[in-house]
Amino acid sequence: MTEFKESSEIRVSGQEGQDADLLRSEVIVIGAIVSYIGAGFSGFAFQEGLSTVAGELLRAIDICLGVKPRLSVAGRTDAGVHARAQVISFQMAAGNKFSPRRFVKSMNSLLDPRISIRAAWIADDEFDARFSARYRQYRYRFALGATPDPFTSFTTWLVREKLDSERMQEAARCLVGEHNFASFCRKDPNGASLMRRVDEVAIESSSDTLDLWITASSFCHQMVRSVAGLLYQVGTLKRSPEFVAAALIAEDRGAVKLLAPAQGLVLWQVGYDDGVLPEWSSV
Repeated sequence: MTEFKESSEIRVSGQEGQDADLLRSEVIVIGAIVSYIGAGFSGFAFQEGLSTVAGELLRAIDICLGVKPRLSVAGRTDAGVHARAQVISFQMAAGNKFSPRRFVKSMNSLLDPRISIRAAWIADDEFDARFSARYRQYRYRFALGATPDPFTSFTTWLVREKLDSERMQEAARCLVGEHNFASFCRKDPNGASLMRRVDEVAIESSSDTLDLWITASSFCHQMVRSVAGLLYQVGTLKRSPEFVAAALIAEDRGAVKLLAPAQGLVLWQVGYDDGVLPEWSSV
C-alpha cells in the first residue's frame, strides 16, 4: 500500500531465471498465497546480502522444486510491513510434477517461521499475480492505550492520544476516486505516474484499536503510511480535515511529512476475478 513499489517481477541478481527462455506452451503457472510478519526483513523485494521475503521464497522454491524462477507479486512491501494474503506467481517447466498440497507442506518446512504459504495452485496460463489483480487492500492499525501490549506491539502503532474517528473518516472521503497522490508518495525514480484510483477508505474503531482500511487498484511507494500519518494528525486535532484535501491538491511531497511506522501496516488481501484464487482460511 507502499509501503511498497510494485514491479512485474523480482529478479535474482546475476541470474536470468530458469524459466526465462521457455515457451508459453512449455510452462505451467504456479500461484501461491503468502503471509508473513515483516519485522526483521528488508522488505519483500530481493536484495543481495539482505534478508528479504522474496529471497526466502526463492531459496525455498529452489530446494523444493529445483527451479530458480522469476516471481511476480501483487504488492511489494517495504521493510517492516506485513502481509496477510499476498499473492505471488511463477513459471516452471510443464514436465515437472507439481502437487499444490505437497508444495505448501514442503515450503513451510523450509521457510523462515515468519513466512507461511497458505495455499498454492496451478493457475491458468495467462495468470500473473501483479497484472491479473483487480485491487489491493491494506489495513493500518493504531493501538489505543497508555502502555504497549507485547502480544500486538509488532503489528500496531501505539497511540497514547485520543483519536477522533469521525473526524478522520470525514477527512478521508476526499481520497476516494482517481487523483495524483504526489503529496503522499515518494517520487518514482523512473518518472512513473503517481495517479491512483482509490475505491474505498474506511475507519473502524473499538475500545483498544482503530483501523484504517484503504482499497485501490494499486498504490505508490509510501502512500498508505503517508495517509495513515496525516489522518493520525487529523484525529489528534493537529490538522484539520480540510488539510487532507488541500494536501492532495498541492501535489507536493513536502505537504505530508509524517510517515506512519511500518509495523502497523498489513497488506490484507489482493482481489482478482471470481474463481481465480483457491479457497483458503486464515484461521
